[in-house]
Amino acid sequence: MNAQMETRFELEVATLTDVGTEREHNEDNCGELLESPGCGLLVVADGVSSAEAGETASQTAVAATVKTFREQPAGTATAKRLYRAVQQANIEVYDLATVVPELRGMTTTLTAVVVDRGELTAAHIGDSRLYLLRDGRLTQMTKDHTVAGEKARMGLMSKSRARESPDKSVLTRSLGRELIVPIDRLSNRVYRDDTLLVCSDGLYNVLEDDEMAALLAGTDATAACRTLIETANKRGTLDNLSAAVLRVLDGPPRPQESAGLGDRLRALFSRRG
Repeated sequence: MNAQMETRFELEVATLTDVGTEREHNEDNCGELLESPGCGLLVVADGVSSAEAGETASQTAVAATVKTFREQPAGTATAKRLYRAVQQANIEVYDLATVVPELRGMTTTLTAVVVDRGELTAAHIGDSRLYLLRDGRLTQMTKDHTVAGEKARMGLMSKSRARESPDKSVLTRSLGRELIVPIDRLSNRVYRDDTLLVCSDGLYNVLEDDEMAALLAGTDATAACRTLIETANKRGTLDNLSAAVLRVLDGPPRPQESAGLGDRLRALFSRRG
């Protein structure tokens, strides 16, 4: 038996969505699946269009993603399972919007992440976000598919201006708009004590990154979701909001980073001195 198969992995997942303080309908939806102690899935979707259609779009997308991921044959690569699941979600939202006149034009964001024995795979479209909390630092792993986000990446707008821009919520890409849609795919390794956060813009537009990092640290996944939502609501968020958290409770520790060239040279000369 090889070393990877002998390694114990244990994950904890939780999700929570809330209508917020200003809206009458919740167009957000989120889902989770803990398939085994070492394999977990999180999905967050934020519906677009009228209240009824946006709610239907996000519910359809999350349900289709979780169902399709769960039902694929054993032995299928995790990345392929996730990508197929999100593709199926896109088809189901598109088809429903096509055949039901009241739902015409509905779309949704969708961000889904799977951790399987330390391997992270994510599929992303829209402006919901995936963050990684590691050693107290929160890092955004996804790109916002918005007009403001595109301008910021091209250097036409600073990140601080993009955060306040009216175009920050104008999507350039969303699920269900077209039958075939480009989906961002990400992969990475995660280690013991890493935490993942998937959330809608109703959360991150209210809380700063360092605030979210502090609320995620030192607590279980369920409590983290609840505290994030409650804190944002106390600020008076104008949107629906969702939080999905995955914690790596057990697994290999993160490898120590090798020293850079400058560090090695300083160490060499200090020994010679």
